[in-house]
Amino acid sequence: MSVDVVYVGVDTLQKFMVDVFVGCGVPRADAEVCADVLITSDLRGIESHGIGRLKMYYDGIKKGLHKPVTEFEVIRETPTTAVVDGHNGMGHVIGVRSMQMAIEKARTFGMGSVAVRNSSHYGIAGYYALMAVKAGMIGMSFTNARPSVAPTFGVRPMLGTNPIAFGAPTDEECPFVYDAATSITQRGKIEVLEREEKPIPEGWVIDQNGKFTTDTKAALEGFPKDENALLPLGGLGELLGGHKGYGLGTMVEIFSASLSHNAFMHDLPGGGGLPVKIGHFFLAINIEHFCPLDEFKATTGAILRELRQSKKAPGATRIYTAGEKEYEMEKLVRAQGIPVNTNLQKDIKVMQTELGLTRYHFPF
Repeated sequence: MSVDVVYVGVDTLQKFMVDVFVGCGVPRADAEVCADVLITSDLRGIESHGIGRLKMYYDGIKKGLHKPVTEFEVIRETPTTAVVDGHNGMGHVIGVRSMQMAIEKARTFGMGSVAVRNSSHYGIAGYYALMAVKAGMIGMSFTNARPSVAPTFGVRPMLGTNPIAFGAPTDEECPFVYDAATSITQRGKIEVLEREEKPIPEGWVIDQNGKFTTDTKAALEGFPKDENALLPLGGLGELLGGHKGYGLGTMVEIFSASLSHNAFMHDLPGGGGLPVKIGHFFLAINIEHFCPLDEFKATTGAILRELRQSKKAPGATRIYTAGEKEYEMEKLVRAQGIPVNTNLQKDIKVMQTELGLTRYHFPF
């Protein structure tokens, strides 16, 4: 089967996503938030969490996995903290409002943190860290997810891919933004490989015998059946630090479930019409409560420049710091458009047809 790629303009796809969310019953203001989170992922070159995930949300609303109209309830609050119940609404909306709350608390009291329960998939964790960066603060974001990652020396998927995002402003145009799963790769990257009809690289996924598998479709089908599992960051066993990724993934699970008294691991439903009950945690740190913002930016910028200017390995042409590649990718994507492969084209056409969005004329 052909997996030919065409490029579609950023504005066109963003407007289409808004209309799809609205067509699913999401209020327009909330639909614009959801679409902005997704398009930011595409702009940063993270294809696993952009337009490629739209069909997942579309199907999820129809199946009752999350509600199109978000009820954002603050159930506990102090000057610096809050616990929010998202009542299984749109994770992007819950995430944006929660980080906004954390930022506002940090403006006055130096730090703000918000724990969330009963949410849904909220897109890239880095979006929320960037919200704090744009406010001149340090931002962190965590989320749990349905099980797909085995603990070190185990074979059953227990933890989600449980990402960690950290963002900090610098004296350069590009902020420092670390956004990565605590597993060896994201589940979304395997979904991208499936759409591209490519195998999984050996070393990412194991079967129940602890052997590597490269069958993309079988792996995705095997996660919910406990037949396959992603490995934690560092890989198999302890030799290359797999236990460290396992520990970090568990830390994210604690942030996302324990503080908000939320569901965790196999208590997070993966389908069957049951709400997903995902948990998040957001932290904003007001730099001005520690030192002048300009001094912080200068020091952070100096750290990054020294790293990039250090001695390169033979054959290497450049050393990057976190966020640089994504920052440069945004310029490229805005110029050439977002890549849409054959299988993603089919998903887009299904949503377009079912919702009657005839005003869009895609080049496929």
